[in-house]
Amino acid sequence: MHGLGNDYIYINCFKETIKDPAGLAKRLSDRHFGIGSDGLILIRPSQSAEFKMEIYNADGSRAGMCGNGIRCLGKYVYENKMTSKTGFDVETGAGIRSLKLEEENGVVKRVCVDMGTPRLNAHCIPVMTDKALVIDEPFQVRGKKFRITCLSMGNPHAVVYVKDVWDFPVEKLGPEFECHPQFPEKVNTEFIRVVDRGTIEMRVWERGSGETFACGTGACAAVVASVLNNLTDEEVTVKLLGGELYIRWDRFVNKVYMTGPAVHVFDGVMMLGPKSHV
Repeated sequence: MHGLGNDYIYINCFKETIKDPAGLAKRLSDRHFGIGSDGLILIRPSQSAEFKMEIYNADGSRAGMCGNGIRCLGKYVYENKMTSKTGFDVETGAGIRSLKLEEENGVVKRVCVDMGTPRLNAHCIPVMTDKALVIDEPFQVRGKKFRITCLSMGNPHAVVYVKDVWDFPVEKLGPEFECHPQFPEKVNTEFIRVVDRGTIEMRVWERGSGETFACGTGACAAVVASVLNNLTDEEVTVKLLGGELYIRWDRFVNKVYMTGPAVHVFDGVMMLGPKSHV
């Protein structure tokens, strides 16, 4: 399944038992020798919500939250009749997230997700700094000077403003941001150009996966950062390589809402040899 090209392999762990999800994520996500994906998402039972989402990046590392991934999970469980509700909660590594499904004739077209409260405290992101907040702060990579705004949407983000998103060398500088020593848990980096008060363009380098076609938490982080820097309003269309997401930061309740599509690509069965320990 994919959300704007940000694609994940889903396994229904109400039926399957996975012993080594990190290893399986690396194997299946390989785009040459596996199925090919940005990662693996396990749909598990939850004691605190209707479902639990467990995310593994393409390199086998864990992720706390994925906006595109959770929209697809909502589509999966509804269309596979694991729930009849169009509104329900999902447990994630970043806490409980609430989904509202927009469906037509039993097919989910779009999903709105309550993405929770953005965390701005540098220690909570985390960012190594002596400042409480990292908003429009100078930052240097490969001798190039940038200004960054950092926050967490359940995973760490650094938002960088550039003049031309589409020609920016994301594949070269993305890894430098991701592994910079100032980010002890690595970081997702959003490269942004503000088009107007209601529109931004974005490319993203995700920790553990590289450049992806879209990132839901990244789009939320980009909008929060843009509001904090007084560059946009609180409702913004985010244009990504894979399409558009609609983000709203309700500052009264201090929550971010994301709306976007979810697409089913194919179902399959992978036969694993006797030496596989999944």
